[in-house]
Amino acid sequence: MSETFGQRLRRLRAAAGLSQSQLARLVPISQSSLSRYESGSQAIDDAQVAARLDELVGGDGTLRALAHPSASELVLTDDDRDRIARHLENPSRIDGGTVSALADLLAAQRRLDDTLGPEIILPASMSQMETVRALLPSARGPHREALAEVAAEYVQFAGWLHAETRADERAVVLLGQAEELADEAGSGVLAAQAANFRGYVARQRGNPRGVVRWFLAEHHTPGAHIAQRVGAAAQAAHGHAQLGERDEALRLMDTAGRCSTRPHASSRPAPRIGSRPRSTG
Repeated sequence: MSETFGQRLRRLRAAAGLSQSQLARLVPISQSSLSRYESGSQAIDDAQVAARLDELVGGDGTLRALAHPSASELVLTDDDRDRIARHLENPSRIDGGTVSALADLLAAQRRLDDTLGPEIILPASMSQMETVRALLPSARGPHREALAEVAAEYVQFAGWLHAETRADERAVVLLGQAEELADEAGSGVLAAQAANFRGYVARQRGNPRGVVRWFLAEHHTPGAHIAQRVGAAAQAAHGHAQLGERDEALRLMDTAGRCSTRPHASSRPAPRIGSRPRSTG
């Protein structure tokens, strides 16, 4: 059985040679609160205190993770878990409830990325991504397209998490797979977003030609939302400026301005695949 927050805190505190009173003073919290955390009689609900305890006893992020329920615990009911397990055994019978549960699970992972950061949630996110992908090849019926879209979003989110942790090569592989899944799902919005993240990775690598290439790919993706096209043109213009190509940069900025004044062809907003605010368009 894996350790609870209290069990791990008590073990790490002892290994660090700290008494309860010493650790409580360093946080600072009351010794009685620390005692209740360790005994499990009180759940810790303060993320800053959990992070401080993790730092003081050398938890390497494990206490922060244990202080928060997993995304599956947050959103999945027992019926959801049973339904997903059944469909893993017989994926051809995928239903709308299962697809909705998987989409809710992904939304919860995004929220955890906001609060915990990518390193802590990456293992669980990858496991969930593989579960969704395992369902897709044999899925049939009216809910397959929706499942393909959730799969595309999951792979794309995994690519974003790898980009956040600077595992750039793995991020690029996942984002390429996400583009293929988005095409399978018939979603220009998701395909454009995958190209956007490829541009973000190129920027992290200091590759302005890659910035231009991938943001232009986003801009020209059939079915991209108008907001995506506007932002992508501006980002590609920035890449041209870095290359010293002033005329191209100005042309794309003019394109972005014209796009922003057009009536929206679709009321559907660009998806929020990653969690934190972006400057990537």
